[in-house]
Amino acid sequence: MDVELRQLRCLVAIVEAGTFTDAAAELGLSQAQVSRTLAGLENALGVRLLRRTSRQVSPTAAGTRILARARRVLAEAEELVREATTGDAVLRVGYAWSALGRHTVAFQRWWAQQRPEVRLQLVRTNSATAGLAEGACDVAVVRSEPDRRRFSSAVVGLERRYCAMATDDPWARRRFVRLADIAERTVLIDRRAGSTTPQLWPQDHQPDFEYTADVDDWLTAVSSGRVVGITSEATLTQYRRSGVVFRPVRDAPPIPVHLIWWRDERHPHAGKVVDLLTDLYRR
Repeated sequence: MDVELRQLRCLVAIVEAGTFTDAAAELGLSQAQVSRTLAGLENALGVRLLRRTSRQVSPTAAGTRILARARRVLAEAEELVREATTGDAVLRVGYAWSALGRHTVAFQRWWAQQRPEVRLQLVRTNSATAGLAEGACDVAVVRSEPDRRRFSSAVVGLERRYCAMATDDPWARRRFVRLADIAERTVLIDRRAGSTTPQLWPQDHQPDFEYTADVDDWLTAVSSGRVVGITSEATLTQYRRSGVVFRPVRDAPPIPVHLIWWRDERHPHAGKVVDLLTDLYRR
């Protein structure tokens, strides 16, 4: 079976562009060439990868699995070329919202001191795997339970939960709030990458929910006073925003901070990252 990088690149381009025509323009090929390249990949793998309609293209179940692998392979190929041409090794650490909070700067500086031969790069991707499944990073920091079938992980620390609210909110005068109080409000959450879920409350006493997919939009909505949010303490240091204050949620469980990597491909520096982060959180 012969699978070529150009075929994987073609698959990714079609899915990201949404149509064969747009993918062809992005790749500098004709639409016929794109169709033949994808057909060659499907023949080589023996599975159908895309569903085609008159208006859109979407991956099949097999296509979704292959797409994640394709992105990883392409990212590795690009990294291989870059290392071969520059001699510079890079470790990409993904995160979705708050990086490592108050530990972010210390982690970067400690890594530079202890591993100067490997350049550390923090990469923000707002997805459930903080860019790992998308091929954007080598290991990732997440604050939700990872998919154990696909990823291995280690808990490197725990973070307290805080309620975010507008500065003129009546709660801003309090020292803390409780989950039962928050159940009377509208809570803005990120279903893809956030750490707040309805399971924090009893089923018969839950707040109203609204949804967002970006931390800047989340902060802007909270500052309006119309909604509140619950977040990790890391957000307090990573995102300071005029018009927003944070108060501890006294009875909420802490948030485990996971470092994750692919089960079938442990990155050689994953263990060192786990050790450094665990030490930082312990301190």
